[in-house]
Amino acid sequence: MIEDGSDVLDRASLAVGRRQFMKIGLVGAFSLLVPFAVRAAERAPYKREDYTWGFIVDTTKCMGCGSCVRACKAENSVPDGYHRTWVERYTVLANGRVEVDSPRGALDGFPEDPAHPKKDVAKSFFVPKLCNQCATAPCVQVCPVGASYAAPDGVTLVDRKRCIGCGYCVQACPYGVRFIHPQNGYADKCTLCYHRITKGLPTACSQACPVGARSAGNLKDATSRIRALLNSSRYGVLKPALGTNPKCYYIGLDKEVV
Repeated sequence: MIEDGSDVLDRASLAVGRRQFMKIGLVGAFSLLVPFAVRAAERAPYKREDYTWGFIVDTTKCMGCGSCVRACKAENSVPDGYHRTWVERYTVLANGRVEVDSPRGALDGFPEDPAHPKKDVAKSFFVPKLCNQCATAPCVQVCPVGASYAAPDGVTLVDRKRCIGCGYCVQACPYGVRFIHPQNGYADKCTLCYHRITKGLPTACSQACPVGARSAGNLKDATSRIRALLNSSRYGVLKPALGTNPKCYYIGLDKEVV
């Protein structure tokens, strides 16, 4: 039988249609599999030996809004009157005197300072404070029951079940970042949101910061943001003479900061 041109064209169109359908189907199936692959990668086991956590604060960016303090309080159920992180305002007067204040830890930000007219102020800036994650931590050294300890990834933690609330670690910390929980009786402090960073999430405070003034990072990763900042910025640590070897680094740290 001799086929006319229309039959040939119909079969050719059908073949092209089938190939196009299969192509669309494969693309669709791939697009469905990608999210599963991403989630599988996100669920990869956290290997603590691959990390050494540090924290970086850019004092040239901090504007004292208190968003970090509020986020920390909400994330970690910090009791009223206590802080895992807070912000201090440094006011350097024209006569050289330095005044430091932190109303409610900057939970509500900072009001205008009516005590000092602008003409009397040489400069003013904000400095967030938190656990310094010391490599040689006095709090760990003095704990009589081993409740304060350094995890293999460099984060200083507290075993709440073991802690007896003696307060030795609170007294030993030279940065004043620890407190005894008023209801539960154990030592408490910033943990760099350990429950978040070990899942690949940012700390609550850094996520809330509107100007990107603070963040945690892996010091072992040469490509990490914290390494890039440390390699390209002037930074310092608090109380370096104490030999605690803190892993909380401050960009633009002024000499007046204590």
